[in-house]
Order: sequence, then C-alpha cells, then structure tokens
Amino acid sequence: MHRLAAPAALVLLAACEPMPPTPQPPGLFPPTDLPFFGNGYRIDGDYCRRLGEDAYTNQFLDDAADLVGCPEGAENLGVFVLDTGAQEVARRDGYVLYSVPLR
Repeated sequence: MHRLAAPAALVLLAACEPMPPTPQPPGLFPPTDLPFFGNGYRIDGDYCRRLGEDAYTNQFLDDAADLVGCPEGAENLGVFVLDTGAQEVARRDGYVLYSVPLR
C-alpha cells in the first residue's frame, strides 16, 4: 500500500502546480503606467482588463460603469463594444479606454 502512496502524492502535487501564463502576441501590449488589474475583463486571458484609479483615469471612473482598457491592436474590439455596450472615452499609450455600463 505504501508503494502506491508516493506516486499518488506526486500526481496530486503535479495537479496543484499553477498553469503557465497564456502566451501573448508580441507587441500587442505596449508599455504603460495605466493601473490595470485582474486577468481579463470578460474571461481570464481576455485582452481587455479593468482599470483602477490614478491621476489620469479618475476623470473617467463612474459608479455605474467599469473602466476597461484594451490594446488598440486587439482583434474583435467591435465585438467587445457590441457585447458589453462599451463607449470609448479615451486613448492612451496604445490602449483604448472604454466605459462599460454595469448590468
């Protein structure tokens, strides 16, 4: 019985290792000081992500909407706008900033 315990423990430990990060297309995410947080707006790995508050973004924050930034070169930005009801509020450092109404 003890001979089976060690391999079983290794299998369980291997299952607990974090997934490697999703590779991102080169050049899609330009460097910026925008205060992004989270893994993705709609799902993990989404190119669009929520933005927090700083001296620049505070002018776009609203209690009834999320502030979301997407790389200008991301595919399907039109689909993002249609799916979420987003309205473009600014562009900065290669990112489009959207106000997305809460549902």
